[in-house]
Amino acid sequence: MNLLDAFDSAVRKTPAKAFLRDRGASISYADMQRRSQRAAAVLQAQGVGRGDTVALMCLNTPGFVEALFGAWRLGAALVPVNHKLQAPELQYILDHAQCKALVFDAALAPVVAAAPHPCARLVTEAQEAVTGVQDWDTLVAAARPMEGTRPADGDIAQVLYTSGTTGRPKGCLLSHRAVTLAAITAALGLSITREERTLMAMPIWHSSPLNNWFGGTLYMGGTVVLLREYHPQHFLQAVQDEGVTLYFGAPVSYFAPLQMLPDFARYDLSSVRAWVYGGGPIGAEMAHKLATAYRSDRFYQVYGMTETGPTGTTLYPEEQVERAGSIGRVALPGVDMRVVRDDGEDAGPGDTGEIWLRTGSVMDGYLHDAQATAAAFAPGGWYRTGDLARLDDAGYLFIVDRTKDMVITGGENVYSKEVEDALSAHPQVADVAVVGRPHAEWGETVVAHVVTRGEAAPQAEALQQFLADRLARYKIPREFVFAASLPRTPTGKLQKFLLRQERSAT
Repeated sequence: MNLLDAFDSAVRKTPAKAFLRDRGASISYADMQRRSQRAAAVLQAQGVGRGDTVALMCLNTPGFVEALFGAWRLGAALVPVNHKLQAPELQYILDHAQCKALVFDAALAPVVAAAPHPCARLVTEAQEAVTGVQDWDTLVAAARPMEGTRPADGDIAQVLYTSGTTGRPKGCLLSHRAVTLAAITAALGLSITREERTLMAMPIWHSSPLNNWFGGTLYMGGTVVLLREYHPQHFLQAVQDEGVTLYFGAPVSYFAPLQMLPDFARYDLSSVRAWVYGGGPIGAEMAHKLATAYRSDRFYQVYGMTETGPTGTTLYPEEQVERAGSIGRVALPGVDMRVVRDDGEDAGPGDTGEIWLRTGSVMDGYLHDAQATAAAFAPGGWYRTGDLARLDDAGYLFIVDRTKDMVITGGENVYSKEVEDALSAHPQVADVAVVGRPHAEWGETVVAHVVTRGEAAPQAEALQQFLADRLARYKIPREFVFAASLPRTPTGKLQKFLLRQERSAT
């Protein structure tokens, strides 16, 4: 069974039950099934068929869900696109995935217009016409439903893009089997039930919100509450008004309301049985602060990789304070884990090694990149995460470094090479190194160490402006450090660990 089968099964079981809650209104399982069948007809009219790819650059709206199921009913794969990307980044994904169609939110029309790709374009959530683009919502409402064809479990369901160390994103190929297992794993690990009311306030195109929490809730026949876009007040209001029982978000999504809303305590958050966070651990002090403010001890931290579904480990509520900073001790159900030292042996207490994961929800590989696919796996089907972890005396894992050059800020992955390449295009930048600096709320913040050329060195603001239409905003460095040179080995290899140590000490 895949998630499309699971959805159609839920329609037969509870057709009138609310599948989605959107802006105070319910969309039942049966209603979404009809919408998705009409969405399939709309996509088919655009030339989409089995084996094609459909890009979705949306916010958390029904249009995303309609297009998701519509594409799957045709045997096409979904390409969720980060709505924060700029036109060159979008263009690369559309080209690389050879997308046949793009469904996008009207708020993103200027970015889409600047990406000249020949795919069919359809706009959702439009209050007025977008020149030269067909209206998705109008077409779906008028289309005749079609059954489509049932995808095979081994067919590709999603191409999820994650930034690569070469500076270009890599497309993770996830089969229907993998996506379904990622949903089942989350449902088992967090005890999701048919009574769940899961708040989708983080972007639904992200792998964990999409496959773990949307997918897990769908699989169990629960209800998903859509919040178009995260805002601290709207987040708390939705929890209170919708009787939310489960929420997943980056740590900063929990901290922001505490800072921005002086009347935080007036919101009734008692319906929530599971507060889930990912994208970076939090310390003991912050764990105490969150438990006190949210009046709950039901916090879970999840760790995983897009390449594994994502699935990985969980730090459970009773471990939050005593093992603060850890990602957990054991892998989730259906996931096997090793921590492997440089000599190939399993790490023991006090040792540091790379986290390896083996699971049925792992990707088939990277799109058009056999070399990167081969490098990602060790013999025996183990996926090499690139994360280095230290084991404490009880076997809990603490991330200490990454073999992949990546910064995680606010739950978003930023690969240093991509930012370095963009900065290097500035005529007054002679050398650059991008690293992460620890940040109490965002996990890390992006820092650029820059060596300039010429007498009139550019200011930080000028460099940020230079990057504004080249990179998504979250990738743009918040701090710039100007130096005469960068630390390198005698052979010229950049010593980023020295820069990280320098930034951590300040």
